Amino acid sequence: MSKVEQSKKLELERIIFIGRTYEEYMDMFSLSKKDISGKKILDCPAGACSFTALANRLGADVTACDIAYYYTGVDLKNKGLQDIKHAMTSMEKVKENFVWDYFKNIEELKTHRLSALNECANDMTEHSERYIPVTLPALPFENEEFDIILSAHFLFMYADRLDYKFHLQTIDELLRISKDEIRIFPLVDLEGKRYKHLDKIINYLKEKNCTVEERKAAYEFQKNANSLLKITKR
Repeated sequence: MSKVEQSKKLELERIIFIGRTYEEYMDMFSLSKKDISGKKILDCPAGACSFTALANRLGADVTACDIAYYYTGVDLKNKGLQDIKHAMTSMEKVKENFVWDYFKNIEELKTHRLSALNECANDMTEHSERYIPVTLPALPFENEEFDIILSAHFLFMYADRLDYKFHLQTIDELLRISKDEIRIFPLVDLEGKRYKHLDKIINYLKEKNCTVEERKAAYEFQKNANSLLKITKR
């Protein structure tokens, strides 16, 4: 690993390597198999999600990027197992902050998180070229390289530590590398409150000639985290 890469990556202990399943992604982003078939897609940041692995098998061309990918798949899988164990223990104390419809109980949630982690780790071993280490807001991709960009549980959610300027810089970068559309989920912060600058972001995007739509998703686990932003370039 180069000195530049070392300076960009977070310490492994500070990375939370937990991900969602392919099925969760399809529901979070209101996607059908037809929507992704034959499309070049970027998952940013992707974490330990299984979407890249499974969508590629179903005919899409998906690339994943994340700051975590500066580490090896083996290290990340071990970290992921620790993080899932810790998260499930912590979940017992805050169960009331979540909606238990999509998952019936913590044990079922754990099964899905382990499934996502295993699919991701196995795919990283077999297809390492799909997993690109990045440090947002800069991305190492060409202009209009991807048909669709998906961004889950990052932008807006961490409004307490990522400021408005960072959000704008990241969205500008996503617009640069997107040919057609960007979907962001959810639209709330960690407390379940609508991101306070969301209307400002929407107006900014409209000024850049984008069509912007807030959509309800067929997915809600964290309370109030049930909407996505679909940004279409004109």
